[in-house]
Amino acid sequence: MNDVSVRLPVTIEEVRRAEKAIAGAVHPTPTIRSAALSELTGCEVFLKLEILHPTGSFKERGALNKLLTLNEAQRRAGVIAMSAGNHAQGVAFHARRLGIPATIVMPAGTPFTKIDRTEALGAKVVLKGEGLVDARHATEALARERGLVLVHPYDDPAVIAGQGTIALEMLAQCPELDTLLVPVGGGGLVSGIAVAAKALAPEIEIIGVQSALYPSMYRVLRGIDPGLPIEGTTLAEGIAVKEPGALTRQIVASLVGTVRLVTERQLEAAVELLIERQRLIVEGAGAAGVAALLAESERFRGKRVGIVLTGGNIDARLLASLLMRGLVRGGRLVRLRAELPDIPGVLSRVSGVIGGLGGNIVEVHHQRLFHDTSVKRAELDVVVETQNPRHVDTIVDALVAAGFPTRLLSGGDDSENAGAIGP
Repeated sequence: MNDVSVRLPVTIEEVRRAEKAIAGAVHPTPTIRSAALSELTGCEVFLKLEILHPTGSFKERGALNKLLTLNEAQRRAGVIAMSAGNHAQGVAFHARRLGIPATIVMPAGTPFTKIDRTEALGAKVVLKGEGLVDARHATEALARERGLVLVHPYDDPAVIAGQGTIALEMLAQCPELDTLLVPVGGGGLVSGIAVAAKALAPEIEIIGVQSALYPSMYRVLRGIDPGLPIEGTTLAEGIAVKEPGALTRQIVASLVGTVRLVTERQLEAAVELLIERQRLIVEGAGAAGVAALLAESERFRGKRVGIVLTGGNIDARLLASLLMRGLVRGGRLVRLRAELPDIPGVLSRVSGVIGGLGGNIVEVHHQRLFHDTSVKRAELDVVVETQNPRHVDTIVDALVAAGFPTRLLSGGDDSENAGAIGP
């Protein structure tokens, strides 16, 4: 690893040319110090806010740089790309701006919101196949049939160079960074960043982060059979890539120190923390670097760590569900079951105990029929909003003391956040 003497498919000169090419159309994004993460982890944490681009992700950089390499005939013919998310929008956004016809191939099951968003940016959407692999084959076939230029999401030198402009900005904004945490899917982002960062700061450590459900680059670097099954539903859908690129795996093998794996629980915790402590909305893939930092904070103690927040395009319904699950895991939304006599006024007494201690009842289910004790008793299930697990214990103890035997049916469990996966 880290052999900078190897001739690589992309050079720092190409990254610098990309920076000049996209200047004015893709504006630099800020790198901010995160006081909350710094305090929590014991290191100096700096966040690169790629979520601030018009399409909500870093993908505009590589897409535009590729589009700017086309000659007039290629521009007239148009471009085609395969994507179910951020790459589609990056290509569509800048193709429309440049007057280039764009076709985006998406799997048949792509959510309507993503299709609508891409079409709203001027691209023609073609639905093909059951997954991204099928969509890729369809994309390649359409490119040949129609004479379209393929804008690959990651395995293209121009795309890689465009993504590398992130590192130029980060190290100009924070020149003393000694570690970079970068999400990895197909590898275009981490490859471009590695080329630029290693040229500017040879001692800097670059760590890739992948979803544990899609460890494609992780396997390649460790000589594990890349043909092993990879599947599952991940919050980090933007990096759910089954096979990394040929160019990107070469660059990563030469310049990236390691690739870490993070679990779904760790990804969820990272998204929640960024919202609650940083007031930043970040998608699952975009929060992968923060997930790795939180999982192994001791490893980074005392370092100056830069993390790329790659995108903020998370579905609103998914985000709402994720935040509610976070309240449950944190012991701030719990379900209690109390046994009580089936007599008038008892519900008022129970609610009085809970409300008097500052608990907020958000749901009640009073069960008289499906109960295995006396016919004169009933069970009451209540969902209560609380301050923390200690507050829950106080409420339970008070209900028991008031003559209502009570037990906790749900609560926080952060055991899966103990650490990242991988050597």
